[in-house]
Amino acid sequence: MSTAKSALISAFSRTDRPRRETLRTELARTQAREPDQLARPKLVLASASPRRLMLLDQAGIKPDALRPASLDENPRKGEMPRALVTRLARSKAEAARDQIANDRDIADAYVLAADTIVTNNLKIFGKPQQVEEAVEYLSRLSGRSHRVLTAVCLITPQDKVRTKIVDTKVRFKYLTKAEIEAYVATREWRDKAGGYAIQGLAGSFVQKIKGSYTNVVGLPLTEVVAMLVSEGFPIHFNWIRAAEAGRV
Repeated sequence: MSTAKSALISAFSRTDRPRRETLRTELARTQAREPDQLARPKLVLASASPRRLMLLDQAGIKPDALRPASLDENPRKGEMPRALVTRLARSKAEAARDQIANDRDIADAYVLAADTIVTNNLKIFGKPQQVEEAVEYLSRLSGRSHRVLTAVCLITPQDKVRTKIVDTKVRFKYLTKAEIEAYVATREWRDKAGGYAIQGLAGSFVQKIKGSYTNVVGLPLTEVVAMLVSEGFPIHFNWIRAAEAGRV
């Protein structure tokens, strides 16, 4: 850690004067002045989803912290699917950034957030809360195509905000009443957009998929890795380090 950064953290930890700026803002300014003194980049994931953690791990990315945000995920009146996922992903990222803004260990971290919904003909299929709702969703998706939209939001240590929507088309086979009832009984639908998990038993429902498979799971890896790399996060360097350590 640079002398300037150490002094800054020490000064900011004192409570004898009002804070006019967050530690994150001060660190961003210091790093702009001393680009050669940057510490190892950190990443905060604004989610506690085991699926998103699994996908990031698959890409060799291990978040330094998880800061899930509790938000009302219901669409606003007249809100379209793309507007909804973009708003929620950005709100999650901004909430996580605000949570870490004065955390000495991760104040200068990149923040990554995502939100996924299922939609068909502009109808939004969120996360069903009750069995009856899960049955309704699966019945509506049966024998039809639907779209899975994931919005990804990345906030850099300098608070540059980047967002991207990934759209995947999925077609289900016709589902019998018995199949729907059996699937719902497994409880796999819980906390899943559209009431199903493609990486689980519901994979047997899928006739065709056009686009990113990982997007349907919950995080489009190709796009996330490209976004992080373009903003200076050393993903490929981490791959080399892992290979040298014999972990790949």
